[in-house]
Formats: sequence, C-alpha cells, structure tokens
Amino acid sequence: MNSLVMLIASGLGLAARTTEAFSTSHPKASTCQLKAVTVPDDGDLWNEETLREDSLPKYSASIPFLKRPKELKLELAGDVGFDPLNLSKNRELLFEYREAEIKHSRLAMLAAVGWPLSELYDPTIALNLSMEPVLDANNRVPSLFNGGLDKISPVWWGFCLGLTAAIDLYGVNRSRTLPPSKYTPGDLGFDPLNLYPSKDDIEGQKKMQLAEIKHGRLAMIAVTAFSVQEFVSGVGIVDETPLIFKPIATSEAVLEEIVNRSM
Repeated sequence: MNSLVMLIASGLGLAARTTEAFSTSHPKASTCQLKAVTVPDDGDLWNEETLREDSLPKYSASIPFLKRPKELKLELAGDVGFDPLNLSKNRELLFEYREAEIKHSRLAMLAAVGWPLSELYDPTIALNLSMEPVLDANNRVPSLFNGGLDKISPVWWGFCLGLTAAIDLYGVNRSRTLPPSKYTPGDLGFDPLNLYPSKDDIEGQKKMQLAEIKHGRLAMIAVTAFSVQEFVSGVGIVDETPLIFKPIATSEAVLEEIVNRSM
C-alpha cells in the first residue's frame, strides 16, 4: 500500500515539474485557452443566440395562437413566424422562397406605380407620339383579366424577358459565388443612389430590409386588387377612385357642384 502511494506521489511530482518546465520555456502557454465554437452546418455565421430554440418565441407574432414554424428563426427581415402551410420545410427552401418573395415584391412595387400612371398619362403620351393608346374604352390597362395584351409590341415583350433573365442570372451567380454569411436574399449589389446603409450600420440595414419587404407585400396585394377590381367593375382604378389619383381636379369639380347647387 505504501509503495502504491509513493508511486502515485512520484507521478504527480513528475507531472508538476513537466508543467512548470513547459510554462517556463513557453511564457504564453499558461494563458492559452481553448474555446468550443459551434458553427451551423451550412456555414452561415448567424448569431448563435438567435438560432437557439429556447430563445425564440413559441408562437407566431402575427397570429398569437399559431405556432412558429421551426425553420423561421426570425433572422430575416419581415419574419414574424407565419407559415401556416409549412412551405419552408428546410433552410434551403426558406431562402429560395425569400428570394422569390423579394423578386415578386420589387416587380409588384413597379407595377403598383406603373398601373395608375399608365391610365393617367398613356392617352397623352400616345397622342404626342402619334401612336394608338393601349387603354381600352373604359380606360383600363391591358392585363390578363382586361385583355388587350396583344396591343403591346412583341419587341417590348422580348426586351422585358431578356432584361429580367439577365438580372436573374446575375443574381443566381452572385448567390453562388458569395459566402452564405455575406449574401442576403435579393441583394444584387445595386445601389446607384447609395441609399442602403453602410456595413457598420447593422440596425439601419435591418430597417431598410424591413421597409422593402413590407412595401413589397403591400404592393403585391395592391396589384392583385387592381386587377380584380377592374375586371369586376369594368372601370379603371383611376376613374373609380379619382379623389386618390386626381385630387385637385376632383376637389375642384366637387366644390363647383356645391356652389352651383347653392345658387
């Protein structure tokens, strides 16, 4: 028994002397520490605290009694944990759907502006260019429901298809070449007016992304409403809601009518 104790003591003493000798020959060795770092499987450098399930809300922020889908971890702008059909079954699908949502949002925002503008100014522009207006007899723009798409030149359709295909190919190539941690869905690196905040202003970038997705979702609803409204009513949206699109002229007409009635 004594021999065993002496053997253990000798081993501990040898270990202590070895550690002391290593620390003396390597002054920085005593301050070295190893830290375990968990990296997501897809290599993206998300905040670990954000990805922890126990730190995320159990229910959707949009509908309190609806459970938040597992893949919606609130790291994307506009993510309120709403996916009742469970379309985003994995992270790859989630980012594909976000990419598609951004593209449709931007196209819808352009359409939401272009639709009423075309009903307002197409006759005037066509008259000045000695061309036939594309609006129908009820001042409605060409659409799938309204018809009249055959009035648009095939050259214009070809230009639109070619331009969108080029932009889409550029976006796909950019998403594949940039590391996941540096790519945001829909980021084409196009900001000629330098409106997007710098990389140091993370909070500003988040606000800009949130504003874009909110306006885009509203625009998609608006364009759908434009199309259905004109199909059902048979009247252009500008003529149906003149107070919105022609406020001055409409106000003058209303005031004139009031004055005439009072006389």
